[in-house]
Amino acid sequence: MSVFQHNIQNDSEVIYADHAATTPLAPEALEAMLPYLAGSFGNPGSHHTMGQQAARAVLSARERMAELLHCRPREIYFTSGGSEADNQALLTAADWGRRQGKHHIISAALEHPAVLRTLGFLESQGFSITLLNPNRKGWISVEQVCAALCTDTCLVSIMTVNNETGMRQPVEEIAALCRTQGVLFHTDAVQAVGQIPLDFAEMQIDLLSLSAHKFHGPKGIGALLCRKGLTPVPLIRGGGQERGSRAGTENVPGVVGMAEALRLSCAGMEASHAHIARLCDRLTDGLLRIPKTYLNGDRACRASGIVSVCIAGIERDMLLLLLDQDGICASAGSACSAGALQPSHVLKSMGIPDELARGALRFSLGRDNTMEEVETIIRKVTEIVRTLRGTQGGMG
Repeated sequence: MSVFQHNIQNDSEVIYADHAATTPLAPEALEAMLPYLAGSFGNPGSHHTMGQQAARAVLSARERMAELLHCRPREIYFTSGGSEADNQALLTAADWGRRQGKHHIISAALEHPAVLRTLGFLESQGFSITLLNPNRKGWISVEQVCAALCTDTCLVSIMTVNNETGMRQPVEEIAALCRTQGVLFHTDAVQAVGQIPLDFAEMQIDLLSLSAHKFHGPKGIGALLCRKGLTPVPLIRGGGQERGSRAGTENVPGVVGMAEALRLSCAGMEASHAHIARLCDRLTDGLLRIPKTYLNGDRACRASGIVSVCIAGIERDMLLLLLDQDGICASAGSACSAGALQPSHVLKSMGIPDELARGALRFSLGRDNTMEEVETIIRKVTEIVRTLRGTQGGMG
């Protein structure tokens, strides 16, 4: 069991397998934050010494993140998290499109609610929205995007890694296509930053959203990367912070903690990826040995620690409750849709029948999970499914 689990659960035997919802705060990130929660608590907008110490901390964090993400420091705009960054990205692109006389946006039916609901708002404002459906494995193709493009298109928004299936989308190729057509490209990279290599400049992305708590940083802080030449539309008006694009006193501890968490994640990315891949392969093999269990997505295109399955004849709520009682933290899908009675919109867009999607189960593993924990998960899920199906001595 990791040090994070000991700290959070007071030494209780808990297996945390819900990293796609949030990750434990790295001790190094917390240590970096502490000075700005206590002694160096100045407002970065103040001209006295304490204020300027805080301002330098924000500037230094911005520069470190820019180096890691391969963008300019001034292309980083700090937000409260991924949802705000998604909102600001879409509204910025829509404003650009309106000024160009273009009112069509392409996205995917499997996007995060922060994207889908903002697109719904833009539709009410006169934009036309095309939502592409993925194939059965959760894949959006470049050809689909190309076929949907028209002279009125101003934006394409496709997430880098899906938060429910872990499927990596071909964002590099889609971004290149958009660049040739004079169309802006946005990607929700919340599940990708800190987990897979990303080069903002080389990938020709115009707008990118990220959130610190997905890569062992603090909650309540994220960023929008906005390429030079675009000016983010402010969602919050007031002072001139973030070069006039987001009013409000800067979250200095959050910014510092995010930068340190990103540094740690990028430095250990190769080793973490290999370790998590081994865990996911074993977990997938073990879960698929349960009769009438089906993998959501494609193992070959899985880019993160997410293993999503549907177990026929099982209701997810009871399964998750029993897993929780056994000390295993998992989910049915997006934490932002937790409690929803309807099957996942992601699985629905993939053509998975509702009755099967009701048995959806998502495990998302992190760098501190172990093979022993994976074996425990497999054993517990197998036992619970056997019990719920009401069989004795077998699962056929």
